Amino acid sequence: MQIVKDTVVSLHYEMYDGDNQLVDKTEEPISYLHGGYDNIIPKLEESLHGKSVGDKLDVPMEPEDAFGDYDPKLVRIEDVEAFPQEVEVGMMFEADDEESGEVILFRVTDIADGKVVVDGNHPLAGKRVLFKCTVTEVRAATKDEVEHGHAHGPHGHHHH
Repeated sequence: MQIVKDTVVSLHYEMYDGDNQLVDKTEEPISYLHGGYDNIIPKLEESLHGKSVGDKLDVPMEPEDAFGDYDPKLVRIEDVEAFPQEVEVGMMFEADDEESGEVILFRVTDIADGKVVVDGNHPLAGKRVLFKCTVTEVRAATKDEVEHGHAHGPHGHHHH
């Protein structure tokens, strides 16, 4: 069966940064509903269209195709008093974005002189990445999955 709109696709992937360092990989296959439901990166979805079980592909992506350009406005310097006592570099905090009202995940990147530097950019923002993936399963989506816009079941997300 080929990957077409309204199929549920399962795949294993490895993601490499511009220095060819492995930054993420699947332990279990991930599943998503194919066909423009914004469940995976659009360029990756386009590359998978028409593929079948067993197909392997390498999809290099520029920042704009992957995690976006680096936005210096998402770097903030806050007083250390605004954080829990045990604040450390690498910790993640959620904060509301004043402009959009959306919740942004910030990563602590530096602590010095009573100040904490947090960065709301994705760690791979502004970087080229390479996805290497193998299609492990393709099946027709159920009516519920299409209505909900995402895959259900063992490797899909089912939350209502």
